[in-house]
Amino acid sequence: MRGFELSMNEKITINIIGEGTRKVEKGTTLQELSADLSRMLPIMLAKVDNELTELHRPLLFDCNVEFLDISDANGYRVYQRSISFLLIYAARKVLEHPRVVIAHSINKNYYCEFPDLDQPITKELLLDIEAVMLETVDKAFPIEKISLPIEMGLRLAKEMGLEDKAELLKYRRTSSVNFYKLDDTYNYFYGQMAPNTSYLKAFKLAIRSKGFLLQFPAASHDYELVEAAPHTKVSQIFEESKQWARILKVDTVGSLNSKLADIGEVIRVNEALHEKKIAYLADQIVQQNKRIVLIAGPSSSGKTTFAARLGVQLRVNSMQPHVISLDHYYLNRDQVPVDADGNYDLETIKAIDVPQINKDLTALLNGETVEIPTFNFLTAQREYKGHFLTLKPDSVIIMEGIHGLNSAIGVEVPCSDAFRIFISALTQINIDDHNRIPTTDTRLVRRIVRDFQFRGASADRTINMWPSVLRGEGKYIFPFQEEADAFFNSALVYEMCVLKQSVEPALFRISNDMPSYTEARRLIKFLDGFLGVTSELVPTNSILREFIGGSTFHA
Repeated sequence: MRGFELSMNEKITINIIGEGTRKVEKGTTLQELSADLSRMLPIMLAKVDNELTELHRPLLFDCNVEFLDISDANGYRVYQRSISFLLIYAARKVLEHPRVVIAHSINKNYYCEFPDLDQPITKELLLDIEAVMLETVDKAFPIEKISLPIEMGLRLAKEMGLEDKAELLKYRRTSSVNFYKLDDTYNYFYGQMAPNTSYLKAFKLAIRSKGFLLQFPAASHDYELVEAAPHTKVSQIFEESKQWARILKVDTVGSLNSKLADIGEVIRVNEALHEKKIAYLADQIVQQNKRIVLIAGPSSSGKTTFAARLGVQLRVNSMQPHVISLDHYYLNRDQVPVDADGNYDLETIKAIDVPQINKDLTALLNGETVEIPTFNFLTAQREYKGHFLTLKPDSVIIMEGIHGLNSAIGVEVPCSDAFRIFISALTQINIDDHNRIPTTDTRLVRRIVRDFQFRGASADRTINMWPSVLRGEGKYIFPFQEEADAFFNSALVYEMCVLKQSVEPALFRISNDMPSYTEARRLIKFLDGFLGVTSELVPTNSILREFIGGSTFHA
């Protein structure tokens, strides 16, 4: 022990990315090291030799350190997670042990509910909770990390009334679990936390629907708090997803794991819910006498399979669907604009031939014959191979692509002829009441699996290009989602149990010296909560087959 104390007086060399090299005493914490840095936004955690590390950790060896503020995705998650804990703590003080459910995300804010509250949520109630939160911020209460044997963690979860977490921990394969402590409140959170409550100065609570929004600083407004815009149609599809979860009796990862003995029934009912909704949409299209269906959605939402399944249901209604992918109207690669980094920007609508799309649509609706192109992704050239199309009285065009709802597409198509559908994978279950599964994680895992198995792309490559995909979606896809006539949620409650079998080998190939390492480790930790399920149980017409292979609709 004496030898260790003496060694703690040694100096170690810390290379702070973007700040230069410093000599500090061994045992200096990351929080102490960050105190001298001048940042506009609060620093929430650090990468130490590419490993995400909380600020309370001491530094014992020479290393590289990169501090992350809320402009970084990992730093922003810490901010959201820590304020969520602060909300739960304050709600306990005001309402005496309420059940708080962080249900889903709306434009980076969290929609929350008090499901056991026997009275409506009022503005006065939220102001009381907000006041306790602000008081706790001023007091700079520490958020302590406590490692416990799994048996003690289970007992603590039950004593704190966290039955959802107890259900989750039953299936944990490690011998220990980390809880966090804020004053007299203990809770389990998936991921890192801020060192104390003084880091959590910007938030707001606002009534929304049957619950309320926990609002965070917005990246789109220089991380200032702004009034949250209503997303009525998105909220409606989340409400539908909650109803589906109730039908399946699966709303958390723990409840899903508990049903694995009868997972076949979960899969069959979940797929039947998808088919019922697709049939309902087809009925609407026929009843409203629509001649063109425009489908849009972000990457890996399952647009291609959804379009094919919608076509089947339209045939049931005696219609003749013709599916056209907007991807086949990509400009030849040398005509595609480049982004700020000099890379081809395939996310912008300027990468596709909008005038030609509109010309072809107008001609088809006027009864003319049109030659539909095919895009050769190997040569990056558009080709015409004699695929001619003429619409008949019972024909319906289904046009799908990421820009399907953009107002520039079908600009001359009468509103009475068009039916617009937005599709995305909006997560129906959460890890537990307080730990969400971001919808972007569902889509990222899907894309890693598909790219790795069918496009020859490593998980490292997919993860590295994912931020560019998200930026493109924020600019060109999500702003048009409220223009949709209908929404379709392509998420399946069981899909992570299947996808983990394929994605984990790809993620484990990413080594510590690769930029995507921290994201890969985060995903591995996230997937660890799910028990595995064989892909053999997945129906061949499932949207999930678009990513794992074996689809009825794809070669």
